[in-house]
Amino acid sequence: MYGAQQDNTSVAIASMDDEGAIVERDWYDAFGGESGFVIADPRDADIVYGSAENFVGRFDKHTMQLQVVSVWPIDASGHAAKDLLHRFNWTSPLIMSPFDRDTLYYGMERLYKTTNDGGSWTAISPDLTRNDKSKQQPSGGPITKDITSVEYYDTIFAIAESPLARGMIWVGTDDGLIHLTRNDGGSWTKVTPPEMPPWSTVSMIEPSRYDANTAYVAVDRHKLDDLKPYIFRTGDGGKTWAPIGGGLPEGAFVHVVREDSARPDLLYAATEAGVFASFDGGRHWQSLQLNLPRSPVHDLVVKGDDLVVATHGRSFWILGDVAPLREVSAAAHASAAYLYTPETGYRLYYPDQVDDRPPAGQNPPAGALIDYYLPSRPTGTVSLDILDAAGSVVRHLTSVKPQGAEQPPEWPDQVHPVDTLPASEGMNRFAWNLRYDDPTQIPGAFYAGLPPRGPIAFPGEYSVRLTYNGETHTAPLALRVDPRVKGSLEGLKQKFALSMQVYHDQDALHRAVNDIRALKSEVATALKEANGKASAAALTAEGGALIKQAAQIEGLLMQVNIKGSEANLNFPGMLNEQIYSFSGLLDDADTAPNAQEIETYAGLHAQLVAQLAAWNTLGKSGVASFRAHAQGAGQRAGATSTAR
Repeated sequence: MYGAQQDNTSVAIASMDDEGAIVERDWYDAFGGESGFVIADPRDADIVYGSAENFVGRFDKHTMQLQVVSVWPIDASGHAAKDLLHRFNWTSPLIMSPFDRDTLYYGMERLYKTTNDGGSWTAISPDLTRNDKSKQQPSGGPITKDITSVEYYDTIFAIAESPLARGMIWVGTDDGLIHLTRNDGGSWTKVTPPEMPPWSTVSMIEPSRYDANTAYVAVDRHKLDDLKPYIFRTGDGGKTWAPIGGGLPEGAFVHVVREDSARPDLLYAATEAGVFASFDGGRHWQSLQLNLPRSPVHDLVVKGDDLVVATHGRSFWILGDVAPLREVSAAAHASAAYLYTPETGYRLYYPDQVDDRPPAGQNPPAGALIDYYLPSRPTGTVSLDILDAAGSVVRHLTSVKPQGAEQPPEWPDQVHPVDTLPASEGMNRFAWNLRYDDPTQIPGAFYAGLPPRGPIAFPGEYSVRLTYNGETHTAPLALRVDPRVKGSLEGLKQKFALSMQVYHDQDALHRAVNDIRALKSEVATALKEANGKASAAALTAEGGALIKQAAQIEGLLMQVNIKGSEANLNFPGMLNEQIYSFSGLLDDADTAPNAQEIETYAGLHAQLVAQLAAWNTLGKSGVASFRAHAQGAGQRAGATSTAR
């Protein structure tokens, strides 16, 4: 799980940049500094509705104005609930209809509805509470009362409309009642579970997304000194209920239960003792805590393939990609390694430097998540290949740490990509950074940023191949364009093609430099062995000239004197450094390359072709001649260079 730091602000929309301070002040002044429910309009994220006690507001970030649209806009402080026209609680529920975004529902002692942004409200229910006047007396005392207008009872605490049946609305109260309407408030039926202890708080209701008559209810009784976990399920519209909280530990009283968005029998429970999951519709539960801090979890939601939880005091957390949970039964029956089907990946430009020292949340893993299960700690190598639609390997990774010295880190915020697969017994997760294999590297080369990398893969259909213990497992992987980018992919296709050309040029350049250095080492060894022999002088002259020519080509291919990020101020970048910098510039936007980029690449490519041709010529003549003379002089023939 990764989390977002809490800023201790009571209003969700209050921290929005410099202007946000104004929003926070307005919200605080209007609603007494507290917020119950906050809803962003899905049609316009800059329109936000919020409730706090008996106040409801509509904030428009376009105008930076907060409009009060309360059902009953009056300050009731100091009055006992029994003496008021309406009753409400600290976090009076406010929801938006999944069928009509113009429709809002708000709960006090009755359910209210608006279809005009709060311009007017209509009561669509009778009093749905017990309305026990003995529970509505002044709070506090005997010396000083404490009636800030939120210490009220007999109020609606939970509202939920079925996502499958319009106007089918469930309502739960803090005094232990549940009512259901199937006609948007035209008529109501009491459907309280007989097994639910009286006076319980109906904390949250979860209508099923698979069956309109199925719903789950989380019940909280901790204020009655009952810390037992209570969850009830109905499959017939509330006619009968079954308790499904068995298996949750004592003290883990339940705030919310949610249904998975892809697997009907996979449930999540937010409790006072953390998060739990059930894989059999609630018959059994097990902890899903992982690295989540041990704290109360007051709400959670399944968003696509992610599980988002809100803790009380320890910030928001996200369990990225719950797809493995949906396949846990299949994995449990696997006799060998199991490769889970990866969730859809998105082609994003992840930053190379992230300052994680301020009080801020963690970023999600950079790339597409790949999960696999190993029955035991492997004794051999685990390998993973990403293949494109044609079956060509895009990226090859193994559990063996790559050999070779790493560039000394210069920047504390640099994010170094992980290129070694985890290989532990049980669950393993690897985040593919969406890039092709790195080009051939030049040992000891220095770069101001990360070493040269492969280009970011083009959106399309890929597959994952896991090889372990002689067995191969495959799964499809879809890579999609950034959903915020609209229009044709033709421009991105052109830029990707250019990135691939630069990638192949980098690889060719690096191979040439490595070959040149291998040749220089070969010549140095031959001259050392020839020392003191009759042919030494002639061979030394020929070898020295050969090294000089090779070094000239090497010096044009790359800057051999750079040892630090500021060294290019004294030693100008050559082809390698210029192509490296240019390749990074292409990781900018999902657009076609501009004319300047095309022209620049043509110039760089022409220079590279010229130097590679010079190296090939030297290899065919000078290198071959030197090797022949070295052999004739009784030296061993060189075989380390691959110069052509």
